[in-house]
Amino acid sequence: MSSEKPLISIVSPVYRAEKMVSALVSGILASVGEITPNFEIILVNDCSPDNSWDFISKEAEKESRVKGVNLSRNFGQHYAITAGLSYAKGEWVIVMDCDLQDRPDEIPKLYHKALEGWDIVFAKRTQRKDSFRKKLMSKFFYKAYNYLSGLKFDGSIANFGIYNAKVIHQFNAMKEGARSFPSLIQYLGYKSTAVDVKHAERLEGTSSYSFATLLSLAGDVILSNSNKPLKQIVKLGFTISIFSFVVALYNVLAYFMGVIKVPGFTTTVFSIWFLGGLILTVLGIIGLYVGKIFDEVKGRQLYIVSEVVNID
Repeated sequence: MSSEKPLISIVSPVYRAEKMVSALVSGILASVGEITPNFEIILVNDCSPDNSWDFISKEAEKESRVKGVNLSRNFGQHYAITAGLSYAKGEWVIVMDCDLQDRPDEIPKLYHKALEGWDIVFAKRTQRKDSFRKKLMSKFFYKAYNYLSGLKFDGSIANFGIYNAKVIHQFNAMKEGARSFPSLIQYLGYKSTAVDVKHAERLEGTSSYSFATLLSLAGDVILSNSNKPLKQIVKLGFTISIFSFVVALYNVLAYFMGVIKVPGFTTTVFSIWFLGGLILTVLGIIGLYVGKIFDEVKGRQLYIVSEVVNID
């Protein structure tokens, strides 16, 4: 292996992709080879239940620029990306998914755009090749995500993009347990832009992201980046206070006007159930924030590497 610092590092998390690894590597070699021969491909196996690691190892045997990182268990896509970025040495770093929906032949477009003076160039999927169900879930996810997190995300932009080494250096310095690559990159700032790219059909299998997984990820990011849910609860409490005052005033007037024959029963029952549910909701949200604090203060590893190939 060459000791020269690579110009470009390509990082891709791998999960259930044994039939895609070879095509992914071939596509990257052909596309990035048009730019420079001095690059590295870092494939991070997120403890995939299939034979993805064996295929990564075989590709690494054939090509020294292919490097493999095998995690000890399944940590999740964004943790696998974090692991890969910790090994990346390139002046420019490309992050892409392994399913070939992020097309390797779009890499030169991202690179040449970055050379215009941008620190970050995102790949914008103008025509997503996903099912209607996945597009609908994604649209709902990003609307709720943007509203509650206080961040502004474009649903057509995901992980695929090119990032200057200084951006990745700052990303690696962030050690919080709740990981979302796009949200942490957005927090960093830097000069960024987006270019339209073609989005391909998934080569094999289906996405590992279910609606429940998306909700869990959204919850982690929202609680880690925003206190807006707590602010909304305060607004709700204030609204209920006004509503309660109006109801109380109505009951007083109705009592003196003889409208209420059995005073207090309906109002009492309604108040008990409504306020009881509200209190449990408030305690639940506070509990989630406390739980996140608990997770952070433990200071556990973000990921654990069990073995590597072609990495010193």
